[in-house]
Amino acid sequence: MKKQILAIDDSKAIRFLLQTVLGKEYQMITMPDGCSAMYWLSKKNLPDLIIVDPQLPDMENWELIQQLSSSGIYGGIPVIVLSGLEKEVTELKCMEYGVLKYFLKPFNPVDLLGEIDTLINAKLADPYSVKVG
Repeated sequence: MKKQILAIDDSKAIRFLLQTVLGKEYQMITMPDGCSAMYWLSKKNLPDLIIVDPQLPDMENWELIQQLSSSGIYGGIPVIVLSGLEKEVTELKCMEYGVLKYFLKPFNPVDLLGEIDTLINAKLADPYSVKVG
């Protein structure tokens, strides 16, 4: 069975790109905003990895990432940030919330796929080695 990735981005183009590039290897679930993502997660769905834009239309910047990283349920799921913010801000916030990897927009989808493979394989090898928060 394919590993599952939840991708949250308000850009329809980014969601389509992620679905197209990652959908061959992973089961992709895409959401346009934080509330939709939290609702999906609340239905006992636990993805193997989460890709998220820190700027979502229905939340403050970084709010969803902060909620995920501080959660006892979702805190162990690896997170990759796709940010349109400045590198310095993104780097600091990722360190603050324990985010392992980030990409600045525009990003190279091939590089993203490589990082996803690395994070998911590390989690499979040792489920306690990859932690967020």
